[in-house]
Amino acid sequence: MAIQSSKLNNSFVSELSNLKGCSSLAQCYACGSCSSVCPVEKVVPGFDPRKIIHMVSLGLEKQLLSSDIIWACSQCQSCVEVCPQGVRCSDVIKALRDEALKQGLVDQERLANLGLLAKVDPEKCVACLTCVRFCPFGAPHIADTGQAYIEPELCKACGICVMECPAGAITLAPSLEQRGLSQLSEWVTG
Repeated sequence: MAIQSSKLNNSFVSELSNLKGCSSLAQCYACGSCSSVCPVEKVVPGFDPRKIIHMVSLGLEKQLLSSDIIWACSQCQSCVEVCPQGVRCSDVIKALRDEALKQGLVDQERLANLGLLAKVDPEKCVACLTCVRFCPFGAPHIADTGQAYIEPELCKACGICVMECPAGAITLAPSLEQRGLSQLSEWVTG
């Protein structure tokens, strides 16, 4: 991949460093500890926390914010515990996600396709309130249309509403991690 200096945001690392959990971002010296413990890195091709931090340092803002790869992180925080420099990779990735949302680079359809947002089929929803009662995050509510609606900012893609919906009106696509695990399982058993 050739990097063109005209496509770099030289202040990106300092801008991101001001956000919650990102203050030690510039301390990364690419030792790879984060990558060595990352469960997602093992199953999602192209996902590597060290590479993401390096791309931030280089100023590759647009490439990162428009990429699906920042959405692969499971936010397990395993990387935080092992970093000798105290870089909180998962927090940096969360900040990148928030920035992509803020800039309108991701919409509800894309989040749903990435397995990060449950979707309600309005043709099947009977507004029984089961999803509203069971969701520990308060994401579903009944919209003015009379059907359930999942609030994207509150949905954690846990799948509880999918399991509990008696009408089968709520679906959740497999996450990038789940897809990677399926492919790995097919390779091992195939």
